[in-house]
Amino acid sequence: MISRTPDNGRRAVRRITLDGTQLRPADIAALAERTARTAAPGPKALAPAEESWETARRLAATGRVYGRSTGVGANRTQDVGTDAEHGLRLLRSHAGAIGDPLPAREVRAMLAVRANQLLAGGAGLNPAVITSLLAALESGAHPVVHEHGAVGTGDLAALAQTGLALAGEHPWHCAPGARAPAPIPLDNSDALALISSNALTLGQSALALDELRRLLAASLPVAALSLLAVGGSYEPFAEPVMRARPHPGSAAAAARMRTVSGVPDRPAAPLGRIQDPYGFRCIPQIHGPALDAADTLDGILTVEVNAASENPFISVEDQAAYHHGNFYAAHVVLALDAFRLAVLQTARLSTARLAALSEPDYTRLRPFLGDAAPASSGVMILEYAAGAALGEMRAVSHPASLGHAVLSRGVEEQASFASLGARQTLRACTYYRQVLTCELVTAVRALRMRSLEPEPGLPLAGAYTLAAEALDPRMEDRPLTDDVAVAAGLLDRLAAV
Repeated sequence: MISRTPDNGRRAVRRITLDGTQLRPADIAALAERTARTAAPGPKALAPAEESWETARRLAATGRVYGRSTGVGANRTQDVGTDAEHGLRLLRSHAGAIGDPLPAREVRAMLAVRANQLLAGGAGLNPAVITSLLAALESGAHPVVHEHGAVGTGDLAALAQTGLALAGEHPWHCAPGARAPAPIPLDNSDALALISSNALTLGQSALALDELRRLLAASLPVAALSLLAVGGSYEPFAEPVMRARPHPGSAAAAARMRTVSGVPDRPAAPLGRIQDPYGFRCIPQIHGPALDAADTLDGILTVEVNAASENPFISVEDQAAYHHGNFYAAHVVLALDAFRLAVLQTARLSTARLAALSEPDYTRLRPFLGDAAPASSGVMILEYAAGAALGEMRAVSHPASLGHAVLSRGVEEQASFASLGARQTLRACTYYRQVLTCELVTAVRALRMRSLEPEPGLPLAGAYTLAAEALDPRMEDRPLTDDVAVAAGLLDRLAAV
C-alpha cells in the first residue's frame, strides 16, 4: 500500500507499507534510493508472521523440521536436539560472503524484499526480525554485506551476515544521523528461516529493472533526434504496420516515436526516400522485445518479492512444515537473461545510428561531423568508445543460467545462478548508459551543424532544448569526455519526455 504523509510539515513523502502482498519492483527501488520511506505495519499485517512463528516452534518441538531440529544441506539427517546455539552457529558458519562490500542501495533493496517476504507469513520467523529490518530501512542503517556467496538457490551468506548484524555480532554501516537497530536474540527457529531467501538477488534485480526501464524510455527520444538529424523516414512507425504484427512492445515503441516526433498514425515517407538502414527502420522491432522483456521480469519479480518461498514452508492452515524447492530461482534468472539480451539488441542499434551520423551520405555534412579544418576527426572517437562499452555490455549479457554447480556433498546438484544474473544486469546499466550518451552527443552535434531543430511544442523539441543547453556547442576537435559525462546525466530526464 502506498500513501503520502507530511514530513515535518514541509513536504509530502511517499510512504510504502509492506504487507507481504503488493510490493512492486519500482517500490523496492524507491525504498533503496530513499525516495520513499516505509510505514510501520499494523498488528493485522504482522499477524500472519506471528502465527507462523508460533506454529514453527510447536512443529520443531514435536517432530523433525529441516534446519530447526536438524542440520542443513548434507547435514540434514543430523538431529540438533535442544542445542540452543545451533541457530547462531548456523548463521556464523554461513556468514562467509566474500568480495567487496555492496553499495547501500543494494543492501537496502535486500532488506525491503526480505521484510516483505517475511510478512507473507510462511517463514516461521520471530516477528521481531521484521521490526528490526524495517527500523533499519527507516533509519538509513544497513548491515555490511559482501558481494559473493550465492549461486541462485538462496542468498545464504548475505542474509547470514544480516542475521548476525541483527544479533549484534556483525557490523552495520550507518548514514549520518542513523542508528543501527538494537540487537535482538535469535534462536534455532530463526536462523534458516531468515536466510532461506533470494532477497538480495531480487533487490538487485529490481534496481536494475528500474534503471534499464528509464534508459529504454530515454533511448527513443535519443533515436528520434538521430532520425531527425539524418532526415529519416517515419513510415516504419505507422500504426497499420504495427497492427499487422501486433507485439505489445513494438506497438508501444512505435507509438512513442510518433508521439515524441509529432507525426500522425499514418506518416508518409520523405520524397525520394524508399527506406532507411535498420538502425532507424527497425526501432519498433528491436526495442519492442526489450519492453516486453521488462514487463515479463517485472511480473516475475512481483511474484517473488511477495512470496513465502522459505524452506520449509510453515503452513498455519495445515499446521505442517512442507519441505520444497521454491527457493530455486529459475524464473528469475531466465527472465534476467532474456532481458539483458533484449536490451543488448537496442544498444547495438544505437551504435548503428551513431555510425550513420558520421556518414556524409546520411547527414550531408563532413565525415564524422568534423569542422572545416582539414581531416577533422569530429566525433570519430565516440564510435570507438561506444563500441568498447557495447563490448562490455555483450560480455555481461552472457546467460548466467548456463552456469552449473554441484554443492553440499552432491545434495544440491544444480544451481540457477540468478545471483550472478542480477549482478550482470546491474553492470549492464552502466554500459548501456555510455552507449546512449555517445549517440545523444553526436545527434545534437549533427542537428546543430545542420541548423535544424524539432518543431516548437513537440516533446522532441523539449528533449533537444534540454540537451542543447547542457552540451558544449564548440565544433573544433577537442576531448569529448566531458560532453559524454554531461549527456549521461540527462538520460533520466529524457526518459520523461
